[in-house]
Amino acid sequence: MYVGSFGDDHRYRLVWLRGVGWEPLSEEEFEPRIRQLFPDIDLDDPEQVHWADRPQEWPAWHPGAA
Repeated sequence: MYVGSFGDDHRYRLVWLRGVGWEPLSEEEFEPRIRQLFPDIDLDDPEQVHWADRPQEWPAWHPGAA
């Protein structure tokens, strides 16, 4: 799995899921979606989850923000 670059203009990061493709996921959606597809994944293992930058961080986003 590959977690795309950090952006500050929205609440999502694009995540490439093997066998599925790219999905935009928010911080709240990330782990439930990953566990749905890969129940035994170790989210702390860099061999299984590669972060483009800022591992485990998500953009600050507030409702109504552009």
